[in-house]
Amino acid sequence: MNFNIPSNLKVAVLKGAIGSERQISLVSGGCIADALRKTKLVQVVEHDYNPDKPEILDDKSIGVFFLAFHGQFGEGGEMQQLCERKKIVYTGCGPEASRLCFDKIACKKAVADAGEAVPKAVEIASAKQLADCDSKFKIAVTKFVVKPVCEGSSVGVSIVEGLKNAKSAAEKCLAQFGRCMIEEFITGREIAVGVLGGKTLPIIEIRTSHQFYDYNAKYDDDNTQYLFDTIQDEQVLQRINAAALKSFKAAGCRDFSRVDMIVNSDGTPYMIEINTIPGFTTHSLLPKAAAQAGINMEQLCLAIIKMAIERKI
Repeated sequence: MNFNIPSNLKVAVLKGAIGSERQISLVSGGCIADALRKTKLVQVVEHDYNPDKPEILDDKSIGVFFLAFHGQFGEGGEMQQLCERKKIVYTGCGPEASRLCFDKIACKKAVADAGEAVPKAVEIASAKQLADCDSKFKIAVTKFVVKPVCEGSSVGVSIVEGLKNAKSAAEKCLAQFGRCMIEEFITGREIAVGVLGGKTLPIIEIRTSHQFYDYNAKYDDDNTQYLFDTIQDEQVLQRINAAALKSFKAAGCRDFSRVDMIVNSDGTPYMIEINTIPGFTTHSLLPKAAAQAGINMEQLCLAIIKMAIERKI
């Protein structure tokens, strides 16, 4: 791969910040920084970013800011908006797409409006909405997913049987996280589709002994399986890739993201969420998918930097 990275380019890998996903961000940022150092093509500054001390953003010697945040501050558009105001070069999606994708309700609407399948969901932002949600599920749904509207890494997610239990879980979720949602559970295969430079990467199917691909399955469980080439039906493969790209574009994403889906028994992919800054740890899906496509971690990070630089030109 030809990257044409400017000589003596200094890249600041920003990680950490605040929120429930801070620790994962620190690991992702460390992996990115290590990969970039191995290339010997760029100077690397690894920085645990404090939102109250943003002075590094004013360092004119830094050519690109590689955003390795996870969670509301770094993925919810606030950091991207700050970068835009300062007119600095940064990686990944812009503020609007970041904001939309981090809001699961808004993201589902954008994707559904584009004609792609999404699970039926009801937003719960108040006790009244919780009390009135029974009438919203007019279809025969018996199993539900309850989760915060604006959290990542499966933080706060629970799967329950029956609407009564879903409402009870939503009441707790609302108290802990604020806005939450009750979503119909889609039975099927859990897959992730990475998008890099406008093209899909090899599809990963995730198999875990956990009830679903939760926080522990993602980051702690070495027995979680990440499988390639498990879907043999060419038409289903085409539907998945097309749905992932359409979702990516409908949300206004750019450069890279990861689209998480459930594929049901008839081969219909349901978009669950879009991660605008997916993980870069040793367990993470985007680097695994890139590696399957012949793109190692160093090349992946350089490709992301190159796309950020090209936007400036």
